[in-house]
Amino acid sequence: MRVMVLVKASKESEDGIMPTTELLEAMGRYNEELVNAGILLAGEGLHPSSRGKRIAFDGPNRTVIDGPFAQVGELVAGFWLWEVKDMEEAVAWAKRCPNPMPGPSELEIRRVFEAADFGDALTPEVAALEDRLREKVASSRS
Repeated sequence: MRVMVLVKASKESEDGIMPTTELLEAMGRYNEELVNAGILLAGEGLHPSSRGKRIAFDGPNRTVIDGPFAQVGELVAGFWLWEVKDMEEAVAWAKRCPNPMPGPSELEIRRVFEAADFGDALTPEVAALEDRLREKVASSRS
């Protein structure tokens, strides 16, 4: 199963304070462990929300909202995409993570939807379209 591990933002990350060399080295070693275990599919850090935008939808209307955004603890500062056998394995790997922020911090683990999760709403036509799109993305990256 695939999970997204969200690194929650902190005041420091939202203020644009960059990680120390020591933290970058620790994260590099941790990411290497994830790669060697065949778990890591992707992972990146994100710029502060002050550099971001939100798009609010209301029917046909779209409103662009400039960052920064409130509720720092609800924002995301980075992510990993992992392939694990179950949530327990994801939690075990997350517990091995170096503290991603200078002070208290939090990771959130969320399961990624798979095609089977959509049941009858995923018609064969929609499934075929999704398969074609995934193949096209994969081939464009190779």
